[in-house]
Amino acid sequence: MEPLMIFLIILIILFVSFLFSFIPIGLWISALAAGVQVGILTLVGMRLRRVPPGRIIIPLIKAYKAGLDVTIDKLEAHYLAGGNVDRVIDALIAAHRADIPLEFERAAAIDLAGRNVLEAVQMSVNPRVIETPVISAVAKNGIELKAIARVTVRANIDRLVGGAGEATIIARVGEGIVTTVGSSESHEEVLENPDQISRTVLAKGLDSGTAFEILSIDIADVDVGRNIGAQLQIDQAEADKNIAMAKAAERRFAAIALEHEMRARVEEMRARVVEAEAEVPKALAGALREGKLGVMDYYNMRNIMADTDMRQAIGKSGKPEQQNQKQKDKTE
Repeated sequence: MEPLMIFLIILIILFVSFLFSFIPIGLWISALAAGVQVGILTLVGMRLRRVPPGRIIIPLIKAYKAGLDVTIDKLEAHYLAGGNVDRVIDALIAAHRADIPLEFERAAAIDLAGRNVLEAVQMSVNPRVIETPVISAVAKNGIELKAIARVTVRANIDRLVGGAGEATIIARVGEGIVTTVGSSESHEEVLENPDQISRTVLAKGLDSGTAFEILSIDIADVDVGRNIGAQLQIDQAEADKNIAMAKAAERRFAAIALEHEMRARVEEMRARVVEAEAEVPKALAGALREGKLGVMDYYNMRNIMADTDMRQAIGKSGKPEQQNQKQKDKTE
């Protein structure tokens, strides 16, 4: 009998351990102590649906103590949808304390959309400051300005689902800064009145379609950068110079080609002259044979040709008097 009793005691202990592990008795007692009516079968059903009871009961107790009207079915459905039940309840409690109208369905939708609903509620109470990176803009006189802006925003809970985020706010503020500086006649105007950037940007309604409400835009720092206009003029002058040099080189090469072509034509004409001169003796011989030219006429023609050659030689080398004068000058 003793071994049988020991075996029964072990079975009873195992059964009780399994019962207490499967049915969260401690959690049920905590709920009853907090005044939350939760049945044992409800907790068992959560176990069967693979829902951790602690993820539902503890937020339910917090909601009940805060005076919120939330049911177990809503919390369990939100958990099964992949939401963070504890964060939603904390957000509802914070909104209730701050007198911000926020329903459970709205908070659950914001949480399922991937946004931190608790942080959004906290930002609605305590606005957040977003600092933009350095934004470069160029005034009409060509001077670059580098500005840093601080944007104070407050979360708009009604537009958290489907609204744009911080990146859109920063991009729109940067666009407004570039537009304002670019429309200024001189960079000195912006340096004298940097608040005109804030007024211009706020007037554009940059928070439309976003999950935030812009409260103020403050220019934290404005620095003078490069002279972009002068640099562009220098680059343009350099480009014009290169174009002019290219055109001059093109004309020079065209002139060189034309010169070579003229030289080739001169050589061609000289060849024709030589060819014509070679025909002269043949013509003279033919005239002598045919009797069209006498011997004396031939010698007279030769004398004339010789005299012509001598005169050409004298013309090339200079007159005899000039040559004699040069000789005397060299001697002296």
